[in-house]
Amino acid sequence: MSDHQLRTRTPAGPAPGPRTPGSRAAAAFRAAAPALAVYAGARALGLLAFWAAASAAGKDPLGPLSGRWDSVWYQRIAENGYRYTVTLPDGSVHSDLAFFPLLPALERAISEVTPLTLGGAGLLVAWTAGLLAAWGIFAVGAQLRGRRTGVVLAALWGVYPTAFVQSMAYTETLFTALAAWALYAVLRGRWIVAGALCVLAGLTRPTAAALIAALAITAAVTLVREYREKRRAGPVLRRNVRMIAGVALAPLGWLAYVVFVAVREGSPFAYFEVQAQWGNNIDGGRALAAFISGLPWPAALGLCAALGLLGWLVVLCVRQRQPLPVLVYALTIVVISLIGAGYFGSRPRLMMPAFPLLLPPAVALLRLRTTGRTAAALAVLACASAAYGAWTLLGPGPP
Repeated sequence: MSDHQLRTRTPAGPAPGPRTPGSRAAAAFRAAAPALAVYAGARALGLLAFWAAASAAGKDPLGPLSGRWDSVWYQRIAENGYRYTVTLPDGSVHSDLAFFPLLPALERAISEVTPLTLGGAGLLVAWTAGLLAAWGIFAVGAQLRGRRTGVVLAALWGVYPTAFVQSMAYTETLFTALAAWALYAVLRGRWIVAGALCVLAGLTRPTAAALIAALAITAAVTLVREYREKRRAGPVLRRNVRMIAGVALAPLGWLAYVVFVAVREGSPFAYFEVQAQWGNNIDGGRALAAFISGLPWPAALGLCAALGLLGWLVVLCVRQRQPLPVLVYALTIVVISLIGAGYFGSRPRLMMPAFPLLLPPAVALLRLRTTGRTAAALAVLACASAAYGAWTLLGPGPP
């Protein structure tokens, strides 16, 4: 029996009474439990592989997860607020204003009410948000293609090549959780909820611009289509007042932080200047092209092949006719990640929240002849992701 039949079949017996919010949440959790279990298993395998590798190398397994790279910047903000800068030998200034405030605010709040350190609080946020993200990804996948697809989609996100970042005190899991549930809210027509989640996403990462664009473009297309059908703007606007309110709400978090930086630094473009000092400005892809051209030809060919695979995934997403908000969100994340001038090694991590790109592979895995083969393929991917994560975390460079 198909997932659609399971969803639409009427059970025998008396009709159930009205469901409370608690019962609906419990039912949603039971439906998502397989996805959460598979995701948690994949991440546990990654942590186990890293712990074994770190122990064999005589290193602290918790250090790279909560005490290196961006995690240190977030914890410094949580402890002291925005006041820290570093001047590099080339004269560029790196300010902590490049980092958005929601994660450090949560770290500080948790550390004040629990025995956890700021680093421990950051890991608690990241790991909890990872489960919420997997749940939201499952919800989107189940809404589009059925529950089995939702489970495999969440599993694939958990075995993404740079999924080890999901176990670090970074913002990727927090942002992806907010984005996935915002997209699910849009798919269900809950625009106010989607806008509120966008506000929080806009306080988490600058790539919230992709989520804001997804809501705005979807709303604009909806309004234009309905206006063409009715030829009367007034009824169309009144009918979609919640949608318009959600779209108006969506950018407020991102805008609030940009304005905060502008007022603090006394320049309307201060936030963008801070990002440029970090090398995170938009250059249209010139830095990516220069990086590829500077590689030895075998590595350059391999990277071009990887970019070709990324392009093919985008084509498959379009062919699948993914809903407009889902498609706009994923494509915008990819574009933002590729046209920035930042450190190349971080680009796979920056694209990790674009989970709709994994929908075509999820559908393909479900076409294998047996569930056992699908599970075996996911197990192989989980082992490869765990090994790569352990190797990367023990290396010198940031993810």
